[in-house]
Amino acid sequence: MTISKEITRLEHSAIQLTITVGKEDLNGEYNQIVTEYRKTLQIPGFRKGKVPKTVLERKFGDSLKAETLARILERSVTQVFEDPAFPEAERPLPYSTPEVQDEPKLDLEADLVFSVVYDVMPRLSLGTWQGLVIEVPQVTITDEDINRELEVIRERNAIVFDKDDEAGAATGDVVTIQYSELSDTGEPIPGTERQDFVFTLGSGHNIYHIDDAMIGMKRGETRDIEKTYPEDFYDMDLAGKTKKIRVSLTALKEKDLPEINDDLAQDVDEKYKTLEDLKASIRARLTEDAEERLQTHKINALLKQIMETSPVDIPESMIRFQLDARWQNVVRSMQLPAEEVPNLMERKDGRFSALAEAWRPEVTKALHSRLIVDAIMKDRGIGAADEEVEQEYTRLAAQAKIPLEEIRSYYEAEAARKDLLVDAIKDRKVNELLLAENTIKLGNPLSYLDLAAHRDGTTL
Repeated sequence: MTISKEITRLEHSAIQLTITVGKEDLNGEYNQIVTEYRKTLQIPGFRKGKVPKTVLERKFGDSLKAETLARILERSVTQVFEDPAFPEAERPLPYSTPEVQDEPKLDLEADLVFSVVYDVMPRLSLGTWQGLVIEVPQVTITDEDINRELEVIRERNAIVFDKDDEAGAATGDVVTIQYSELSDTGEPIPGTERQDFVFTLGSGHNIYHIDDAMIGMKRGETRDIEKTYPEDFYDMDLAGKTKKIRVSLTALKEKDLPEINDDLAQDVDEKYKTLEDLKASIRARLTEDAEERLQTHKINALLKQIMETSPVDIPESMIRFQLDARWQNVVRSMQLPAEEVPNLMERKDGRFSALAEAWRPEVTKALHSRLIVDAIMKDRGIGAADEEVEQEYTRLAAQAKIPLEEIRSYYEAEAARKDLLVDAIKDRKVNELLLAENTIKLGNPLSYLDLAAHRDGTTL
């Protein structure tokens, strides 16, 4: 097929691709379809395959033209994108389907001209990324941090046993419940039921936050709870609403917390002989974690400054793809029973829209950062040589304490796995370059707890 094309850049990293297909090709495709119809159609008064073209056109003219147009549109667009000479920067993103603009009309007496619009990889103008100055807080691991971790370990090593039948539920107890929402008439609402849900009373680790209302419940007791949620409640499905929940307590257990002493340390791991050994290990782990978090803060703080001089127009399809990926992660993290997932997905539109609005700034910033890293990588020709990949295999094997060959086989088995490893090496080299080319100053003291509360470190 002989075609010509014209590329026009639009706003928001979109492309308008205008394609012209000559009338000779249109007629060739049209005649081919007519031939196919003649071979398959059975019309009274004519033998199969002998129906005159004029009869076919009179009876099926609109269908013939519609099918011709559909084939021409698909084939011509495919031909353009399969051409190796077509510029890589003008190709559609994987999640941006070209859309035909102003549905064209087929005229066999004239060339067909039509346009498709789609999103492409955005062009970033890399600004100043060297000679910047950022400030990072000074973080010291305190005894309070150690003690907080010891309490977590204590909880983890607690002995759990059934409470007496007449005992009421209290904060800190482990409860097993079944529940459902109730309608205005007091009937369970289908799709809201949950069986054998286990949580620690007072932790708030339940959808409806009904901990306080369950205090005093006994094993086997059923209680109808009415709860009104504030307008700014984190779950958009509940915010500003009043819910009635029927809760049945099916199991009630109490925790016996161990003493924080040498015995606890030895229970955690036989390598710890004393409580002080365990404390030293906790301090080392928290120190390493703090260093990693501060490293992330440094990189993100630098990228935040670079963004200010590196404009980019991120297409909506790219943002939407990341928002959808986050939504899928939320669904997976809920660890819902398989039968409840369809119900949640049916409610996606309202809940997803609210979450997407909250996520959009962070997602947009993350994409902007990624484009900056890629631009620096390209500017400096940063790659990952074979020997660097082998060094990474060695490091990972030592870290996981497994044979080097096992690590190598794992990554070499699938190209996608190795690609991710290579990308991680290149990202690390860009991070090292950013830290080397810019100035890092020490700022005010910050507690480890406050540091851990900031996921991305950019607002410390």
